[in-house]
Amino acid sequence: MVSPAQLCLYCKGSRNLCGLGYCPLLRSMNYFKERKLSDEFFGPSISVFVGRIGYPSVFIGPLSVIEVGQAKIADSPGKWFGMNYEKIIDMSSLILRSRYKANVKSKSRFVEENKLLSMAKKPTDVEIKFKSPPSHHMSFSDIVRPMGPSAIIKEMKTTENIKIKRTLERVANDEMKANDSVSILYEKGIDIYKITTVFSAGVLGTDKKMVPTRWSITAIDDIVAKNLLNYIREYPSVNEFQVYESNFLNNKFLVLLIPGNWEFENFEAWAPGSFWSHNLKKTEIIEEYEPFTGRTKYADKQAGGYYASRFGVTEGLHRMKRQARVVVFREVYEGYAVPVGVWQVRENVRNAMKSDCEKFSTLKEALDYIRPRLRIPLEEYVKRSKILRQMRLSDFFGKI
Repeated sequence: MVSPAQLCLYCKGSRNLCGLGYCPLLRSMNYFKERKLSDEFFGPSISVFVGRIGYPSVFIGPLSVIEVGQAKIADSPGKWFGMNYEKIIDMSSLILRSRYKANVKSKSRFVEENKLLSMAKKPTDVEIKFKSPPSHHMSFSDIVRPMGPSAIIKEMKTTENIKIKRTLERVANDEMKANDSVSILYEKGIDIYKITTVFSAGVLGTDKKMVPTRWSITAIDDIVAKNLLNYIREYPSVNEFQVYESNFLNNKFLVLLIPGNWEFENFEAWAPGSFWSHNLKKTEIIEEYEPFTGRTKYADKQAGGYYASRFGVTEGLHRMKRQARVVVFREVYEGYAVPVGVWQVRENVRNAMKSDCEKFSTLKEALDYIRPRLRIPLEEYVKRSKILRQMRLSDFFGKI
């Protein structure tokens, strides 16, 4: 996690790279200085968050919205696509994280109540008393979405009946492995973000235990993608070269589908001045790959970004009933100075795969189309690529 003070100093030194003309982080901090938060809270709980520090003894508690009008979209990242930094950060700054320490296998009343809150099909009112008023800060991460103030819970109770979708309730009560439960919920149309929340809260599986939210986000992307790949590997290949594109929050994605059996390669290129770039003068390019049979090791170079990107691609291919060799180009520009979580990768790729694509008869034509749409010379990717470097001459120039 990165503190707003660090980010504000960074943005100031880089002359407002987020392009808003002011610092939204400082503005949110000033908002809370002007509006004193009490040691009591009443309002809608939109989700449940499980921390990872101190595992297996972690902080768990509801995420609530300070302004009720934000409840409908505050926990639906799928609806955030297209919003600018200002809207996302302003909305996130009003998400209150309540915390209570518990073991991941705890069956206490508080933990069980949070499990029910995680399954609720709509925001549920809660009444919370804190040990002290929530602190004025925001937390940021490359994986988890931003959150506002937080406080330690003294006591909590729900003030209305919690309504749960029947499908979710049935799966939660069945004795089955968590991976199977996740796959069934996704196939039944339960939102991927809801599945992540209930998985994290310890609702699913035979050995029910909480999973830190940061870990569960990547785990759900991985579980669902692997399940989809069981189908995708049996589908016929695409019969032409296809290019999909999406641009959001200073992140550009180009997805290239190449005829052939499933392979996946994901590039991340971070411009100097963007959030995770460590090089002040040169763009950094990171590559991860998996063959037809899948990976055997965690994609630690890209972490959650890899799995979110692969999920978006597999979801699109499954919808098309096709398989392909896939290369994803992600370029992160200077304006991405404030991280908002891995959801933007997932939604960017999802948006690309739902958009109209450009089709080509040869790889050369497809790459010629991609080249001017990237800031980094395409050759820099090709020389690092496992998929593009294994192409035959006929792939570039057609049959000879």
